[in-house]
Amino acid sequence: MYRTLAAVLAAASLGACSSVMGEAPSPAAPEAPMVQLVQDVHSFARPNEARVTHVDLDLTADFQRRVLSGTATLDIRTAPGADEIVLDVRGLNIRAVRSETGPLQWRLGEAVDHLGQPLIIGLTPGASQIEIDYETSPDAAALQWLSPSQTAGGDQPYLFSQGQAILTRTWVPTQDSPGIRQTYSARIVAPEGLRAVMSAEMLTPEGEPASDGRAYRFRMDRPVPPYLIALAVGDIEFAGVGPRTGVYTEAEMLEASSEEFVDLERMVVEAEGLYGDYRWGRYDLLILPPSFPFGGMENPRLTFATPTIIAGDRSLVSLVAHELAHSWSGNLVTNATWADFWLNEGFTTYFENRIMEAVYGEERALMLQALGWRDLQATLADLPAEDTRLHINLDGRDPDEGLTDIAYEKGALFLRTIERIAGRERFDAWLRSYFDRNAFQPMTTEGFLADIRANLIRGDAALEQRLMLEEWIYQPGIPSNAIEPVSPAFAIVGQAADAFAASGVIPAAWGDWTTQERQHFLGALPDEMTAAQLAALDDGLGLSRAGNSEVLFAWLMIAIENRYEPALPSLERFLLGMGRRKFVLPLFTALMEEGDWGQPIARRIYAQARPLYHSVTTGSVDRVVGVNGG
Repeated sequence: MYRTLAAVLAAASLGACSSVMGEAPSPAAPEAPMVQLVQDVHSFARPNEARVTHVDLDLTADFQRRVLSGTATLDIRTAPGADEIVLDVRGLNIRAVRSETGPLQWRLGEAVDHLGQPLIIGLTPGASQIEIDYETSPDAAALQWLSPSQTAGGDQPYLFSQGQAILTRTWVPTQDSPGIRQTYSARIVAPEGLRAVMSAEMLTPEGEPASDGRAYRFRMDRPVPPYLIALAVGDIEFAGVGPRTGVYTEAEMLEASSEEFVDLERMVVEAEGLYGDYRWGRYDLLILPPSFPFGGMENPRLTFATPTIIAGDRSLVSLVAHELAHSWSGNLVTNATWADFWLNEGFTTYFENRIMEAVYGEERALMLQALGWRDLQATLADLPAEDTRLHINLDGRDPDEGLTDIAYEKGALFLRTIERIAGRERFDAWLRSYFDRNAFQPMTTEGFLADIRANLIRGDAALEQRLMLEEWIYQPGIPSNAIEPVSPAFAIVGQAADAFAASGVIPAAWGDWTTQERQHFLGALPDEMTAAQLAALDDGLGLSRAGNSEVLFAWLMIAIENRYEPALPSLERFLLGMGRRKFVLPLFTALMEEGDWGQPIARRIYAQARPLYHSVTTGSVDRVVGVNGG
């Protein structure tokens, strides 16, 4: 089923744009029949009746009212007899809906938690395009409007979007399901002095005059899942670091950012050497203000990234390798539904490690694998057994509940297990062909199993038995054929942690260690330590003053769990200075678990920090701290 879907879905996704490879289809060619898509429980859309193939946005950013307003023109494709199309919306003010022939009847269905509402539009016979006049709400969950004081420059406001998993429907009325891939184009009007950038080809990099400021035009002629439609508007500048790579950010951060990512072009080259051509044109980074809720977001052509990865020594660039890898796993071949999320993140975490090995060596890659294994063990201990399956049941749940280390680290461990058993050369040949064979289409877990059986196992019953595919995917926990990764460097670091626990010896080699070795040292320390031990660590290693976000986070978790109050000023600065959920959620969770000591601290800091965070972060932390919608 999924081997034949690529060409047909690509044809169905053309809309008013070009084909997947940029060539206009022949007007005389008969239209291919609609292929049946998987019904997504997180979307109201009925794509087998009528589906969106292209989105064209014409929006103005109003920073005073904190809204985007304008039109979305949707190219659609319908099955014979279809008389309506169902879109996903949440909090949008729909003002009018029309087609080529005039106004259309429309209605909003009943609201559902997490999902928003269906926008049901009646269609006239033969309709191929609809235009929706609308406006976002000031509290649209995908959009964060920053005041000048929340930016590095301090003079201009800033706007950015974050669509994954199902937040694009809060700013674009479309079918917000990863399996319904769409091309898109846009005209974005930004206030004078601000620049708009998007996850698409920038047709007017310097903008053009508009009545309300400057207009910027964009085009994405490859079909993408709608969560990858992304926008940012701010005082943004650009520096190139390679022939097809560069960095966008505020002027105050441009030099540090471009120096941190000098290896960007090399990463792209090494990735192509592993698994085939990079198919998106440019690969640039946008370093956002610190409230961005994720480490990175793999928006095509323009990865959105947190400034917390700028360590000054390029020690945290594995995150960039991860987002680059998504250009193949996720952006090129996408999970059809959020139950199949591991097909994005497990593949990408595996691929990230291969890029890091190629650029920085096997030892660095092994250290990252070992840290991932440790994180996975902690996740397995925390989650209910049913949520430790790769193919997770998310019916009736927010898809963000599937965003755990099971998808990332168990998924990557599964692929490393296949590589080890089948052999790297054979595995690499299959994976490269998998990306080529399934490019620009959605993939299900069942489709993955069919592909690997047909193209790697090829009837070898003994090999399939050794791989334990079904157990990895559908059973909880870790199968017996997994092997823990071992880093020789970590063995030495572990001895240093044991020496400190036994006699308080501060490791003299700390200054020469990589970030990963420092993380391992802190993770290998005893759970309970005395105030004197904590003070010795803090004073001897400068932990509360650490400029490396990963090291500081690891130290602050230790400090909270041991109620080490001298670290509280550093904790408060950290939580008020960035909104990355990876750090924020565990820190507030740890504080709340410390009862009468930690809970007042958590509530006091969160009262100040909450207005600075994106909704992705507050949506998780609210439940922990006990805040109901602010």
